[in-house]
Amino acid sequence: MSEFRIGKQTVIALAVAVGIGFFSPGAASADAWVPLPDGYVERPGVKIRSVGERAIISPSLAANGAGRTSWLTGNVSAEVETPDGTVGPNNGAQNFPGTNGSSTHGASGLTVGYIVGCQVSVGSLNASNGLAITTSPSLSVGFSFPLSAGQVSFIAIDNIDMPKSGTYHIQYQDVPMEIQGCGGYAQARQFAVVEIIGNDYKKVTLYGQPFSIG
Repeated sequence: MSEFRIGKQTVIALAVAVGIGFFSPGAASADAWVPLPDGYVERPGVKIRSVGERAIISPSLAANGAGRTSWLTGNVSAEVETPDGTVGPNNGAQNFPGTNGSSTHGASGLTVGYIVGCQVSVGSLNASNGLAITTSPSLSVGFSFPLSAGQVSFIAIDNIDMPKSGTYHIQYQDVPMEIQGCGGYAQARQFAVVEIIGNDYKKVTLYGQPFSIG
């Protein structure tokens, strides 16, 4: 049995591409198109695949040098073997590296999001860092958050229950993420976490390639 789920989306009208790798929405600035490689990880009973990920990096509308905006697109699938779960309230991705509170409400889960750092290399960061996760109450309008030098945030794009064995998907297109207060370089990288309940409890994470936000 399989289930198909499209994550919350925000579709933003973008200017026609001019040349390879750049958008030109106005005369004053150019948006950088960042294509990112596909990713795959396989463990017993869990396969996670990320395809079509990209980011479009824009200068902040505030034009103060401490902010920037990225438009995020991706497609993550998880093929899992899991005991049937009795799904309770979805608690959200409150305690990374947990996914959706699976241990408290009885269903396996998938969470997709981004690790974002200011003047921190996020390439070496992983679930064991124990850093706080930030979520947006409404991705229909994207999300904006402050990030100071040396700070890292885990931002959840979406999380879903996986109550039965099958293949599940989270897709998102041109979701805006705005960072404010970061005067130095900023980096981000995708993460996808699967948490499987049952006697053979497991947690598997796929990390994307880090990319610069400027």
